Amino acid sequence: MPRPAPLWRASLAALLLACGPAVAQEPGTPPVTPPASPGFALGVAEAAGGDDTLGAFYRARDFAPVWTGPDGAARRAQLVAAMAGAPAHALPAERHDPERVRAALAAADTARALGAADVALTRAFLRLARDLHAGVLDPRAVDGNIRRTPPTLDAPALLARLAEVPPAVALREVTPADPEYSRLLRARARLAARSAAGGWGAPVPSTRLDPGDEGPAVVALRDRLMAMGYLGRSVSGRYDTQLTAAVRAAQAAHGLAVDGIAGPATLAALNTPIEERLQAITVALERERWMNIPRGARHVWVNLTDYSSRIVDDGRITLETASIVGGTARETETYEFSEAMTYMEINPDWTIPRGMIARSYLPALQANPHAHPQLQVTDRSGRVIAREAVDFAAHSARSLPYNLRQPPGPRNPLGKVKFMFPNPHAIYLHDTPDRHLFDRARRAMSNGCIRLRDPEAFAHVLLAPQVADPVAEFERIHRSGRQTRVYLDDPVPVHLVYRTAFTDAQGALVFREDVYGRDARVHAALRRAGVDAVRPDS
Repeated sequence: MPRPAPLWRASLAALLLACGPAVAQEPGTPPVTPPASPGFALGVAEAAGGDDTLGAFYRARDFAPVWTGPDGAARRAQLVAAMAGAPAHALPAERHDPERVRAALAAADTARALGAADVALTRAFLRLARDLHAGVLDPRAVDGNIRRTPPTLDAPALLARLAEVPPAVALREVTPADPEYSRLLRARARLAARSAAGGWGAPVPSTRLDPGDEGPAVVALRDRLMAMGYLGRSVSGRYDTQLTAAVRAAQAAHGLAVDGIAGPATLAALNTPIEERLQAITVALERERWMNIPRGARHVWVNLTDYSSRIVDDGRITLETASIVGGTARETETYEFSEAMTYMEINPDWTIPRGMIARSYLPALQANPHAHPQLQVTDRSGRVIAREAVDFAAHSARSLPYNLRQPPGPRNPLGKVKFMFPNPHAIYLHDTPDRHLFDRARRAMSNGCIRLRDPEAFAHVLLAPQVADPVAEFERIHRSGRQTRVYLDDPVPVHLVYRTAFTDAQGALVFREDVYGRDARVHAALRRAGVDAVRPDS
């Protein structure tokens, strides 16, 4: 009587049918698998050697197969489908090539090799999960002014979850859950399809067009706006009211001055190739993965490229105000990071950062000790020092044993209030007496901190949960003229982010200028990692 074939060989035919449709498995029900053969267990042990997480996972399940058992076909199909779909998430296709899975399975001609193949599939699952959860890049290595650490995937917890639910469910649970991620995925797919179909057509051959104009350039503007979705069907060759409204909509979507005139900045934005917009969305998806963290039921969201600061409560914008951010010189850029706001200071003083002393103040004081009379010279204990007692010429900004301080007052650069989320970068939100600067569309002009157009309303909203009448309380403290700290009962997370592609409150896709050039560096790094921004299905 012939000897029965080993279990691994009996299931091998089913093993290679991994590309069939996924079969649902009841959540909470671990796979039913027979005991592992000695050869299979040996293959698993060898392949998982040196990886404590994988070793512990397989030992806990007594080396039972995850992917290559009798019930593994549906699980393999889901893994293969997820790997094939990685480029749609702006992940490297080569890094998640499902052909590797098929090749590993096809080469498994012994129980020992089958065990190694099972581990290879688990590694592929974890590699995809890590990229979906936290992104492809180390942001600090791409740009030193991105002071953000991506979240860490809890691999043991994920593998425990994999033993309970289908792989597609486990992967979905570690992918960013914020609705913005899904909106960006859909927008990227739409633009990619449009790009493949020829894009938005020919650029507009002009540097300025005004309402009332006619001619071929106006027709090109009309056609471009229709292709981009800002204008409905039109056959007019005149810059009429309908076209003016479409230009205004496009200007708002690109963060430009909304005047209905197609000037140089507006035409430059409209003529930007669709491929560059796809790159911006690709980078935005990576940035969403870096921010795959609890953001706080209430939090502050500052988008540097949008020059805006928001207070968000349970996903809804409670308050939004225009902002001024750091200038474009490397040393004045505003960093990206997250910290918790713990207090506000009403009637703040201003202690000048050392970097600013070196750039803007010390040279003048060395030439004339009485320069900048609005500033006090203080020692490390805060005592005011007579300027005559200081030899400014004998010091650099680093060696100067004094601080420069401007007391509270109407001309203090921090205005009525500053909002503190202690951090090593000395960055905070604050008021400013220079109100006229908010009239500009491009507002990268501070020394790194964020100035708010409506800081009092910002303070009122933050104080509302702990003060019966926040408006009256704020005014009472401000009128006193005393420098006063008001601590928040519940610290509020503050997220300084940089998004050149995002969706607005209505879910429409909008774009902003890459004011610091950071997105260009992130995109270049993604390209080096194997991400194709223009063809998400490749």
